[in-house]
Amino acid sequence: MTVIGFIGLGAMGYPMAGHLVTAGHQVRVYNRTASVAERFVTEFPGSTLAKSPAEACNDADVGMLIVGNDDSIRSVALGPEGAIAGLPVGSILIDHTTASATIAHELAAAAAEKDIGCLDAPVSGGEAGAQNGVLTVMCGGDEKTFVTAAPLLDAYAKTRTLIGPTGTGQTCKMVNQIAIAGLLQGLSEALNLGILAGLDMEKVLATISDGAAGSWQMSNRGQTMVDDAFDFGFAIEWMVKDLGIALAEAERLGAPTPIASTVAEYYEELMGSGESRSDTSALIRRLRSTD
Repeated sequence: MTVIGFIGLGAMGYPMAGHLVTAGHQVRVYNRTASVAERFVTEFPGSTLAKSPAEACNDADVGMLIVGNDDSIRSVALGPEGAIAGLPVGSILIDHTTASATIAHELAAAAAEKDIGCLDAPVSGGEAGAQNGVLTVMCGGDEKTFVTAAPLLDAYAKTRTLIGPTGTGQTCKMVNQIAIAGLLQGLSEALNLGILAGLDMEKVLATISDGAAGSWQMSNRGQTMVDDAFDFGFAIEWMVKDLGIALAEAERLGAPTPIASTVAEYYEELMGSGESRSDTSALIRRLRSTD
């Protein structure tokens, strides 16, 4: 049994922490909205409530974070009430937030001052992946820390991979989000064509999903896109945040991103029309509004 301080019980963190409790670990939770943490400890007997990130991580083996952005990470990880203040020498800090490589280095440096291992470990798979325990975890850090953390990650991960040193987990997630943005725009255009042509889209999806055009997005979002259903999944406002991070890094590296930059603008348009909480596959609605 590992003692874990888990910070951030949002759409992803709540089920992830639940899997850790179910796996038999001693989990202390902290959430900015206390009522969510109170509900969690009621739903998962054996877990305990902490009043601060430092308290959650006090003498814990591992601290885990999954919050909103770089500033959110700093607020829960650093300072006298932060996770690092509570973690003891020899423990591990795992940050599952999708954030910048800059904050990954900042966290790793702060953790190293206390001889604490650190992984930047953003996840992919969405809320359903978190609930079903089949997330993909992209890790940056040293191999020793990763090997120690891997059995814990297995509680909610289908795949966990050490990409390289600190920051590479976050950079891998940027690659992931840029790829998704392009796929969803292409899928939106393709499905919209089929709909306008009057095709039986159930047959179309069943046929092309097994061919070279097949993808996770097509298999898991194709039918709901046809059905115009988007009240679930990975919210557009989260993708806008993620793409902002990815595009800033691409600009820094001099990597052209014409498609991703365009799709980011499309998502901004959708947010402006009230689609902030719709799934990212709602890109197709933008095409429907102009046809």
